[in-house]
Amino acid sequence: MRIAAPNRVTRSYTQRLVAEPGRVFPLLCPVREAEWLERWDPTLVLSRSGVAEPDAVFTTSAGDDESVWYITRHEPEANFVEMIRITPRVTATRLTIQVVAADGGSEATVRYTHTSLGPEGDAVVAAFTEEHYARFMRDWEARLNHFLSTGELLHGELP
Repeated sequence: MRIAAPNRVTRSYTQRLVAEPGRVFPLLCPVREAEWLERWDPTLVLSRSGVAEPDAVFTTSAGDDESVWYITRHEPEANFVEMIRITPRVTATRLTIQVVAADGGSEATVRYTHTSLGPEGDAVVAAFTEEHYARFMRDWEARLNHFLSTGELLHGELP
């Protein structure tokens, strides 16, 4: 057995969204994300309801790697979701999203914690800088707000 200190990074960002939590939260789902997030395409979703729920499992591909996601908490009444993503030999990731009402809509606090599982994961952790995360979150925020405002998917790269 080998025990080691984790190589880990945590980032948090609060998005300002143009709709109330009741409209936002259902879109934070492995199936519904495809409505507003370009190139989001899970390869498999295991869900009794067909959407996000406790113990739902889904898989995604990223290059040569496949990730397995497990929804550990899904609390629509509290607008809270927690997922664990395992990409073997790369990272173990915990994602939490809390949506709360705010003036003119809502705020979603999105928190990612990446733990490296090897050399590839070390590179992921090193690249997950505040600047990188803020760009990622602003892109996600713009795409979600566009969908909430227009009902349409925003295509292409954002400036």
